[in-house]
Amino acid sequence: MDDTQRRGRRIMMTPEEVDAFLRTQRTCRVATVSPDGRPHVGALWFAWDGRSLWLYSITRSRRWADLRKDPRISVVVDAGESYDELRGVELSGTAAFVGEAPRTGEPCPELDEVERLFPQKNFGLPQMPHDGRHAWLRLTPESIVTWDFRKL
Repeated sequence: MDDTQRRGRRIMMTPEEVDAFLRTQRTCRVATVSPDGRPHVGALWFAWDGRSLWLYSITRSRRWADLRKDPRISVVVDAGESYDELRGVELSGTAAFVGEAPRTGEPCPELDEVERLFPQKNFGLPQMPHDGRHAWLRLTPESIVTWDFRKL
């Protein structure tokens, strides 16, 4: 094993650290691929339920259109200012569209937990406000890469 591999293993987050990090962070960067092959990256708030990352996206956005044509997605959640504070998680996989689009609040048991988590975390509200412009994307990661430079 070379030094790079050793260092990579040393700075990896444990599953418990990943879970705690994703439950407390608010903003992620979402990368999609346009039909012409150009990447697109934008920031969004998210919720993590312990298995999947949930994104509440505007349905008339470039992100939404990109994912309708090519559901491959990568998301980065990171924190830290100085080099020795940097930590983050990159989640990649296939986006799934869940519930009606745009979301108006029709009953959807699959959204019960995220619609409890998301408004509490991001708005301090007990229930989800629906504006008829957003809808849910779920990323159940196929790969997760982590780093925590505080471990160096």
